[in-house]
Amino acid sequence: MPELRGVPLVPAYDQMRIKLEYGRTGLMAELPAERVVRTLHYKDAPPLPDPAASLDEVLRQPNGTPPLAELARGKQSCCIAICDITRPVPNEMILRPLLQTLEATGIARDQITILVATGLHRESTPAEIIEMVGSEIAASYRVENHHGEVRDEHTYLGDSPRGVPIWIDSRYLAADLKITIGLIEPHFMAGYSGGRKLICPGLAALETVKVWHSPAFLEHPRAESGSLLGNPVHEENTWIALQAGCDFIVNVVIDAQRRPLKFVAGDMLAAFEEGVAFCSQVVRDYLAEPVDIVVTSGAGYPLDTTFYQAVKGMNAALSIIKPGGTIILCASMSEGIGSPPFQRLFRENDTLEGFMHRITHEGYFVMDQWQLEELAKVRRKARVKVITDGLSAEVLHGLFVESAPSIEQAVADSLAEYGPAAKVAVIPKGPYVLAQLA
Repeated sequence: MPELRGVPLVPAYDQMRIKLEYGRTGLMAELPAERVVRTLHYKDAPPLPDPAASLDEVLRQPNGTPPLAELARGKQSCCIAICDITRPVPNEMILRPLLQTLEATGIARDQITILVATGLHRESTPAEIIEMVGSEIAASYRVENHHGEVRDEHTYLGDSPRGVPIWIDSRYLAADLKITIGLIEPHFMAGYSGGRKLICPGLAALETVKVWHSPAFLEHPRAESGSLLGNPVHEENTWIALQAGCDFIVNVVIDAQRRPLKFVAGDMLAAFEEGVAFCSQVVRDYLAEPVDIVVTSGAGYPLDTTFYQAVKGMNAALSIIKPGGTIILCASMSEGIGSPPFQRLFRENDTLEGFMHRITHEGYFVMDQWQLEELAKVRRKARVKVITDGLSAEVLHGLFVESAPSIEQAVADSLAEYGPAAKVAVIPKGPYVLAQLA
């Protein structure tokens, strides 16, 4: 009889094997086939047969702007914002032709800064920078981290109409030419990542993010995955990014194997909207009705390295889980819970209800509280059981979730609880798939 993590499997039904994204290797699970109503996936979309050629084409014929070579002509300096290690962007592939174009038009190499748009994440390590941009670029160009908690490294651009103070990295603002490179995928607050998100929150200071990620924005019903129209989180960071300025973007949509499906380039709004239109057709999958149990993941490395990031995987199941249902999540959490401020939130708040009252009525603020707020949204609707090698059961129980030794055991226990009519859905790639009801 097969075993997983030392837990014997006692199948009551024919079993189906499903691989969920987990760390760098994935995690196989055997689930009762008669209970699984659907496995939600990316739609079939052919990967680009020649990604380099496709990239070159959009750089020569961008959406809404002249080609990059024209924009760069006469400029003395350039800042290129890229995602940090939590986004699997093919940065090296994109950077090579960009850098060649910039230097060919006369911008000196020592006047080009590649700025890692960490937002309020920790700074990238030297090894991660090499992983993100390749050893040659890392050794030949200035690659620096954004530091969101150091306000002196930012310039104040005034307040937005919704009252958000705008503090943006001064290195970006000082550049003659501003470029961002990003990944378009579903995002559980802003609708989709990419485009404007490289600037806000990517290059914004804590003073900006703390207001933009306050309950006034995040509790809005349109602040959800796949939603742009009427989403105040999206509308606000778009407005902020326009104030900061952006001359050219390159964004990519990738498939389940992280191969490029489409590149878009050009104007920050036009190219982003083009990419979203394509992405939304690829990442959406549907269920006819909600289910009792959803098995999902934190999307594997690099997104599932902390509990903080794994909340996105829980959130991915919200649209298809019944009220009172159970979300079963696997995530490696190889780096633990998350930042020290995020860990502090669990020490200072005994209940999620109490936490929500504090942030909505008492002016309580701790950096990264927005992720606990998103966890609270999940827990208001469903239980959460977590399978991980990164945190002990005791630690998990202090994070407002339950621990399980294996996916199989968590599913078996939940089926026993919900009875013979209970149904299961599976989202192997978690937040990368936009799961919705038909």
